[in-house]
Amino acid sequence: MPDPIAGHHAELAPADLAICACLRREIDAALPVAESKVWHGHPVWFLSGNPIVGYAKRKSGVSLLFWSGQDFDAAGLKPEGKFEAAEARFPTEADIGLVQLRRWLGQSRQVQWDYKNIVKRKGALERLELTETVA
Repeated sequence: MPDPIAGHHAELAPADLAICACLRREIDAALPVAESKVWHGHPVWFLSGNPIVGYAKRKSGVSLLFWSGQDFDAAGLKPEGKFEAAEARFPTEADIGLVQLRRWLGQSRQVQWDYKNIVKRKGALERLELTETVA
């Protein structure tokens, strides 16, 4: 079966591809049980059907979005949207701080809001109580 994220990457300019390839390597390493796919036109990783992290090409570089990032205790993310999401922007691959990125990815396994059921709850988010292993 073809890799949809690789297909997405094939359409990127070389500088953007370098950023996205680095992000993908780190996300895949940090979230080995996550399901990854192209969702709404962008690579996104899910744990138990809940969106956790994804990235998208923007005019100002590549935007890395954590759906529950506003509640991380690791600094460096900016609020995005009206829920609990937060993002970081990377104009170049050199702008990615791997130590910080890995900290955010670790937080993404521990801090999650239930986006999977947001429609069922009519726009209300609930914080998930997580066990050690999230599949």
